[in-house]
Amino acid sequence: MAKKPKKEQIKPGTSLQEMDIASPGGNLESYINSIHNIGILSPEQERKLAEDLYYNDDLDAARKLVMAHLRFVVYIAKTYSGYGLSEADLIQEGNIGLMKAVRRFNPEVGVRLISFAVHWIKAEIHEYVLRNWKIVKIATTKAQRKLFFNLRSKKKNLGWLTEDEIKSISKDLGVKPAEVERWKNALVDSICHLTPLKEMKATMQIMLQLILGRLFSQSLRDN
Repeated sequence: MAKKPKKEQIKPGTSLQEMDIASPGGNLESYINSIHNIGILSPEQERKLAEDLYYNDDLDAARKLVMAHLRFVVYIAKTYSGYGLSEADLIQEGNIGLMKAVRRFNPEVGVRLISFAVHWIKAEIHEYVLRNWKIVKIATTKAQRKLFFNLRSKKKNLGWLTEDEIKSISKDLGVKPAEVERWKNALVDSICHLTPLKEMKATMQIMLQLILGRLFSQSLRDN
């Protein structure tokens, strides 16, 4: 009787980024069509593959888990399409997050993989947006980053700051009102330029949380 081929295992230290996983590097439409032809796993199939990976470092199981969830990365990446960044790049970053999630997924926790992976997918896309969105790059000094963070704590919808609120913020932070106004306008103008009007409010809130959280972290490291 012929022996079953031995399952390929993940070598210690191997990252899933090094695996042969499909990426949207070529024709994006073809890539999306291809991944939608990949079947969705049943809960039982997903658990079996997750156990093979978790307990046996089964590389083939990891690959199947990733491939079956690539369509969900596309769904998530499309929600970031209003920021003037390449959709293919957003998807690729999301795929990296998915791979990280697959590598860390514990099948004994009792949740589906996608529920666990959403955080990792969004985290990688967020980082990519923050690295490449031009509004972040103009906040170069520690004082400017501190100002951005404090603007977030004062009000989420910066476009609707009143004159009294601007004066109050400038007093609290020890800066001129013009400085608060300048950075508020820079952020609002950038968002308005890249985002449809009906989505602008929600987009401002989301991006404000991402940008200012990141900038505050950088500010803490500067201290």
